[in-house]
Amino acid sequence: MNNRIKQGRPRGHELLIFDWDGTLMDSAHKIVTCFQAAARDCDFPVPEAGLVEHQIGLTLEIAWSNILSELGERESPATLKRASDRYRDYFLEIDQTPMPLYEGVVDGIQQLEEAGYMLAIATGKARRGLDRALGETDLLKHFVTTRCADEAFSKPHPKMLLDILEYCGCEAEQALMVGDTTYDMDMARNAGMDGLAVAYGVHAQIDLTPLASLGCVADFAAVLSKINQLQGD
Repeated sequence: MNNRIKQGRPRGHELLIFDWDGTLMDSAHKIVTCFQAAARDCDFPVPEAGLVEHQIGLTLEIAWSNILSELGERESPATLKRASDRYRDYFLEIDQTPMPLYEGVVDGIQQLEEAGYMLAIATGKARRGLDRALGETDLLKHFVTTRCADEAFSKPHPKMLLDILEYCGCEAEQALMVGDTTYDMDMARNAGMDGLAVAYGVHAQIDLTPLASLGCVADFAAVLSKINQLQGD
């Protein structure tokens, strides 16, 4: 199948907003191992991978609050800060688990930019982590703006998307959110924009499909195909 993006001024969705972890970068395994290592260091029970994966996309403090509540552990602002800080130590410095971009992302993002789409990122990552990832992958040059949860509110609150719309001078109906979690799809709906879910990330297709106004696709090549299809509608 030819997944190259059609050239010419985009119709309909002129602004494409991508989640990062689980949508562009295959980072779930590292996130899980860093949460588990931080839990050990903080003398918490070690959370199972599935519990951690369900928190990906949320801010660290909210993720830890959910995890500790599920584990029956008492929490406080100091506890959440200690756990979050230790997670950052592992994720940014200690843990060296590879985090490749998904197949087709580099070429696909370049094709979308060349076709005239404005590209943006809305992520639960903190600014420090996103800037580092964008620098290491050399993708920063393709995005007109990026927004992180520590600059707004955690997903599914729409503030990140509303900020991006304002920056780009777009209306919600001109934008499309692409993500791998129910938080992404709920955030898109809360902002009044379409959502396209990807099934290769951390949330299950059965959970994503009812929330994604444009459906759920299997891989990044299918993201490009869906955008091509929408441009032709």
